[in-house]
Amino acid sequence: MQIRWKWFHRSQSPFAYALTSHRARLVCAIEAGAAVAVHVYTADRYVSQFAKECLCQEMRKNGSDENWDWYVIDVEVPTRRLLYQFSITDRQEPDGLPVFLGGQGADTDRSLAGYFHLPYLCSRDLYQVPEWVRQTTVYQIFPDRFYRAGSKEHVSESEWYTTPTASLRLGGNLAGILEKLPFLQELGVGLIYLTPIFLADSNHKYNTTDYLQVDPDFGTFHDVARLVEEAHQRGMRVMLDAVFNHAGYDFAPFQDVLHKGKDSAYWDWFFIHGDTVSIEPVNYETFANDVRSMPKLNVAHPDVEAYLLQVARYWIEETGIDGWRLDVANEVDHVFWRKFRETVKSCHPQCLIIGEVWHDSLPWLQGDQFDGVMNYLFRENVLDYFIRETTDEKTYAARMTNLLYSYPRQANLCMFNLLGSHDTERVMTLANHQEDKVARALIAQFTFPGMPMIYYGDEVGMEGGADPDCRRGMEWRKERQNQNILNLIKRLARLKREESALASDYLNFLRVEPGILQYERVSEDSRSRVLITFNHRPSTVSLPISGEVLLAYPEQAYDLSSQMLAPDGVVITRVDTK
Repeated sequence: MQIRWKWFHRSQSPFAYALTSHRARLVCAIEAGAAVAVHVYTADRYVSQFAKECLCQEMRKNGSDENWDWYVIDVEVPTRRLLYQFSITDRQEPDGLPVFLGGQGADTDRSLAGYFHLPYLCSRDLYQVPEWVRQTTVYQIFPDRFYRAGSKEHVSESEWYTTPTASLRLGGNLAGILEKLPFLQELGVGLIYLTPIFLADSNHKYNTTDYLQVDPDFGTFHDVARLVEEAHQRGMRVMLDAVFNHAGYDFAPFQDVLHKGKDSAYWDWFFIHGDTVSIEPVNYETFANDVRSMPKLNVAHPDVEAYLLQVARYWIEETGIDGWRLDVANEVDHVFWRKFRETVKSCHPQCLIIGEVWHDSLPWLQGDQFDGVMNYLFRENVLDYFIRETTDEKTYAARMTNLLYSYPRQANLCMFNLLGSHDTERVMTLANHQEDKVARALIAQFTFPGMPMIYYGDEVGMEGGADPDCRRGMEWRKERQNQNILNLIKRLARLKREESALASDYLNFLRVEPGILQYERVSEDSRSRVLITFNHRPSTVSLPISGEVLLAYPEQAYDLSSQMLAPDGVVITRVDTK
């Protein structure tokens, strides 16, 4: 049968997947504007008469992008086996006949359309992520630049606030982070993510010399254990950075290769093109291109694999860390990451695994490798709309909706939604020092499904261009801190922690028109509903809302009595769901 509209579905993530051993999510994409309603018929795979024994449920339209309307439903699967078929009420169908969508295609005849299958919801295949991520705010620290404590050799204030260079060392350490835990707790941080702390001859430590030794620049093993312990006592967790794609030039196995050549037992730990090692020109694979200080590891080699898995297990078991962030994760094979996940989760089931992937990350987000990734696609969408102002409301809503349906629900809950990191320009600099732009971007960040990640110093309005300028010494001078941004993040982190609607993966855009952007977040039990509304118009707009104002930016942007939202204002409201 020929239909006049497009559709898409397949029986695999992110269109069909298990949420629990007896519950599954189904997503169907229908050409924008084509359907009046979409239903799904479900039954056990072994029913004798599907039409008589199936259950019919209406799917919820949950957003649109440039091409698709997205329909979603979570269905119960009592027997763990699922047979299903979609039914579309077509706007253009003259006779009002439904169109059935199944494994064989689309047809008004159910039997010709065929059926989709989720054969069995196996417990060991479930995509399980740490429960604690739902209402957590992440704070990224570049240890050398955060705070220095416990030493007589303090750098001067002028040195601390100097313009950074690629080789600059300011002496920030683990003791300094420990001393600032009250600051982080007051900010509302739930997870502290540290860039590498292991032995390396650089300030960034991404060229590891020894994966089992803390760099003396930062402290000792005891300092790590104490930081984790005291963070836990304050209700915070700690994540370390694993650089497994490559090692450092001084890594003992690489040095052995340099001295012994092919006679080295570690020769096959690296990718060397030739019979001898050359560093000028470089004849071995490295991080990026010809970075001789960072030789790429052959993770597929059994000994390399065993060594790195030992590293992962060691720091969890010996210090109690709560997560690993994986550097250059997309250039390491999937086989290793599956083994990595099994190793990590076996010794700490609630340990969080976050990969560094700057592009579409679905291959790593199927429940067998990472929990989530650093969400750079999110960052670009937010910057384009709120900071660069190169896209409009329709484009922003479409891109964010598309992003949500690019991954399964579990991954969306674990995404590090960032506005900046140690690899990017500071958001305040990109905003050309315009505080209001940054504030609106932060509100969008904290109200999107996932984990908002604050790069150290962004909470006080620090500035900085591309690396290394984005790695300035943390601004501790109160007179130079942006207190408005600091207080806003404290309020947003509290909302993230307290509002159950902000802990779900549900987001739906309600008003998308020139200058107006409004979306809703609803809790999984549907008892809590929060509306987020941005007014980018130069005039006040009417915004009739019956509910409690949770946050307005600026403070007086929303007049509850007149129900008017000021120009460039934002309001977050809790709405009665009865």
